[in-house]
Amino acid sequence: MRAVVFDMDGILFDTERLCLEGWRAVARANGFTGVEEIFPKCVGLSEKDCKRVVTQDLGEDFDYSRFSQKVSSWMRQYIAEYGLPVMKGAEHLLEWLEAEEWKIGLASSTRYDSVVRHLERSGLRHYFSQLTTGDMVEHSKPQPHIYLLACRRMGVEPGETYAIEDSPNGIRAAHGAGMIPLMVPDMIAPDEEMRCLSREIFDSLEDVLAYLQREER
Repeated sequence: MRAVVFDMDGILFDTERLCLEGWRAVARANGFTGVEEIFPKCVGLSEKDCKRVVTQDLGEDFDYSRFSQKVSSWMRQYIAEYGLPVMKGAEHLLEWLEAEEWKIGLASSTRYDSVVRHLERSGLRHYFSQLTTGDMVEHSKPQPHIYLLACRRMGVEPGETYAIEDSPNGIRAAHGAGMIPLMVPDMIAPDEEMRCLSREIFDSLEDVLAYLQREER
């Protein structure tokens, strides 16, 4: 077992929390409420699927494209001023995987250009042999297609590949693809479904590293 596919937001970068703050800021500036209840449903979804969820709750007349653009602008401004928040233990885990000659891929529901921008800004891009993103599939997580595509592009079997995820939608996708899901919860606490679908649940990426090191022995 020497292949692993990472999610990005909430696993490598603390961008889900940042995105929620962006939602709140844009909502306040435009005089509407309720985004805190909608946001958890969108964690792990592609932009297209997130739009579907938001307009179901706020109505088809809601201008999601304009809202999303304003949130993206808010996040870019924040990152430019304060930097991209990298999750604790992310680089240490990637360094070890690279040194041990694991195949390392990424499967993120985020658009390709944003994924590349974040990885290059953080200096983590060189660790990944393949980047599979939400704009490469018709439906991203919780559907398994993005993980199946990632494994195919990496030349690995799903059943022999770990998927490291933080969200329920991501774990559902990895499990549906027949992979070995490892969960590191971020903003959504695991429930009984997540405990059933995940091989293991960890508090941090440092714990994931310790687990993989034990498994290698």
